[in-house]
Amino acid sequence: MSKTILQIKDLHAGVAESQKEIIKGLNLEIKAGEIHAVMGPNGAGKSTLSYVLTGKPDYAVTGGTVSFNGQDLLALAPHERAAAGLFLSMQYPVAIPGVATNNFLKHAVNAQRKYHGLPELDAAEFLKLLRQTAKEFDVSAEMLKREINVGFSGGEKKRLEILQMSLLQPSLAILDEADSGLDIDALKIVANGVKKWHNQDNALLIITHHLDLLNLIEPDFVHIYADGHIVQSGDKNLAVELEQSGYKNFLDAEK
Repeated sequence: MSKTILQIKDLHAGVAESQKEIIKGLNLEIKAGEIHAVMGPNGAGKSTLSYVLTGKPDYAVTGGTVSFNGQDLLALAPHERAAAGLFLSMQYPVAIPGVATNNFLKHAVNAQRKYHGLPELDAAEFLKLLRQTAKEFDVSAEMLKREINVGFSGGEKKRLEILQMSLLQPSLAILDEADSGLDIDALKIVANGVKKWHNQDNALLIITHHLDLLNLIEPDFVHIYADGHIVQSGDKNLAVELEQSGYKNFLDAEK
């Protein structure tokens, strides 16, 4: 029996400053080995879910519980959530001028290892790991020397995120609109990287508008998200139906 990685029960959350509730009684369970996709119209609050789970400070939880690998996720600080095995691939990865990509990745990997009581990798050990992993994701040595995401194309940013995910080996990865702005070649690189990482001990949550990424990474479960909660769940056929008919039928059924 697969262990439960993420258990969300009756979650209520929204923007802290305005106290506007965006997530309204969300329930979701993700087990090891599973791939879940959340689809919904613009403004439904899909990205808010990723922000709340990863602990973005602009958002506040007003009700419900979230368990992550048996821990109370909401009691952990953002860096503790990341160290515990939660990873977010952002829709718009930020640039960090002045910080070399390879140095950033080395510190991230060693911080993760330290949290889990493992010895840190020295420079030679990390360089060997980085070179092996970067080759798999078409990330060049020149790209690794550059400042993080400074001047990177959309495809380069996504490849770097998937490289980071592979190095950190999270137990749950959230892809928030990972297909945004990518051409088909870049999308295939991202999808292939995710599939190399995914196994029966971890899980994946894909937040998306379109079927493109789901055609490359076939989900076990698809959830239609609207008005702050899941209105219908199914398999990939639900995503196909949604692509053909749009959200109107699902939203009308909810009224």
